[in-house]
Amino acid sequence: MTAEYWRQEELVRLDQLQFPVTLAGAGGIGSPVALALAKLGCGDLTVHDPDVVEPHNLPNQLYGPADLGRPKVEALGDILERLTGRRLRTHVQRLPSGEHPGVVVAAVDSMAARSRIWVESVRMQPAVRLFIDARMGGEVGRILTVNASDPDDVERYESTLHGDDEADPELCFQQAVGYSTLVIAGLVAAVVRRFAVGGQAPFETVVDLATLTLLTRSPEGALRG
Repeated sequence: MTAEYWRQEELVRLDQLQFPVTLAGAGGIGSPVALALAKLGCGDLTVHDPDVVEPHNLPNQLYGPADLGRPKVEALGDILERLTGRRLRTHVQRLPSGEHPGVVVAAVDSMAARSRIWVESVRMQPAVRLFIDARMGGEVGRILTVNASDPDDVERYESTLHGDDEADPELCFQQAVGYSTLVIAGLVAAVVRRFAVGGQAPFETVVDLATLTLLTRSPEGALRG
């Protein structure tokens, strides 16, 4: 039996979601993002990640004890096929340099990886219709939504990049809690849905689950609740 999506048709139709989505990372952010996008109805979803499932991944990622030692993307493919009936394309490697058309989502756990993806696969690439950078630490998440071909967006985004030796004032990438990952995944899926129907997401969205606050920033404005 195939899934029926009629309950969400007034929000987004399946035919509006048939563009490529490339997800870099299948860990704390990437695995629930993949599930959220697959459940939304994204039918052209590819995930890249070179890592295997380790015990410390179980509390805050989709994987279970039976997945220990398996490549994350292979385990994730099995999980999503069981939950959605669809088999996504998976690659046991980091996102390769070069063009990745459609939507690119960075769900990686270091600024070095984030910067590499930006420089090698996204920056001023006209085939990249939308770039989403999802960051998380503890109970704080930050989502940046970028038009990679717009010079102003490029400059604005690059101002958020820094080395891994420089502490992010909002995030510590070594901290993670399961419910935060689910919230971040939902927000990423909401950005993709808005893109699919022709809307525009804020340049920046910050969610703090410790204080239960959500702030957004337009390209020109300050953060606002």
